[in-house]
Amino acid sequence: MYKVIEKRNLNPAVGFLKIEAPLVSRRAEPGQFIILRACEEGERTPFTIYDYDREQGTVSIIFQIVGSTTRKLGSLNVGDYILDVVGPLGKAVEFENVKDAIVVGGGVGCAIAYPIVKKFHDLKINVTSIVGFRSKDLVILEDEFKKVSNNFFLMTDDGSHGEKGLVTDALRRLLEKKKYDKVYVIGPLIMMKFVSLLTKEFNTPTIVSMNSIMVDGTGMCGGCRVTVGGEVKFACVDGPDFDGHLIDFDEAIQRSRIYVDVEKKRDEETCNLFKVKKDEHK
Repeated sequence: MYKVIEKRNLNPAVGFLKIEAPLVSRRAEPGQFIILRACEEGERTPFTIYDYDREQGTVSIIFQIVGSTTRKLGSLNVGDYILDVVGPLGKAVEFENVKDAIVVGGGVGCAIAYPIVKKFHDLKINVTSIVGFRSKDLVILEDEFKKVSNNFFLMTDDGSHGEKGLVTDALRRLLEKKKYDKVYVIGPLIMMKFVSLLTKEFNTPTIVSMNSIMVDGTGMCGGCRVTVGGEVKFACVDGPDFDGHLIDFDEAIQRSRIYVDVEKKRDEETCNLFKVKKDEHK
């Protein structure tokens, strides 16, 4: 059992949990993830480690409330327990031979981008952050990014906060002015696809974090397979970071939609179950 020691709501649809997990925090690095099971009936779900504290023995996750598992996590309070936490899994981000980097985050993907930016800052490497959201109400971690970025750009689709436009708009301006060693991008698959297409124009090495479907997290099930340079890779053990110029994004986007109908049905069943339990206590 893993105790929840801090909980916050970053916006109406995004939650933050700090979990007591000393063995995980001891070896955690930026880019790695955990797989947790909230309760006996819960499914195994991967979450990138947003932050970790080795002395305190904690790891933190940020999640969007979109289904039964994340709804359960959102209902937990300080002092409650998560049944299982496994990790850290996946390969850590590589920071070698980088002196000037750009990190691009989109939506909840900013929770994955932030620890990368923070690590660059700690290593005293020049880092520019570009984060994008649909609107002001969905913005998260703005102050956190500003504190650890040499340059910071916030984009919103509707212009309600920061600059109106897409992350690729800000990225193109930067790439037209100077050469960067590497671009790291984390967010929706469609965003990562177009960022990678843009950076390819400028011959800028690009790393993407693949948020593939995962089940066991050890490479046994094959659920998280992605095609990289014509070869099949598993995001859980070979990644989650890959060369963005080699990813078959169209295939990855198609595979990400496989369980949409199943997830929708499960979510409806969970909502009905919660409603029944609520009515029983009236």
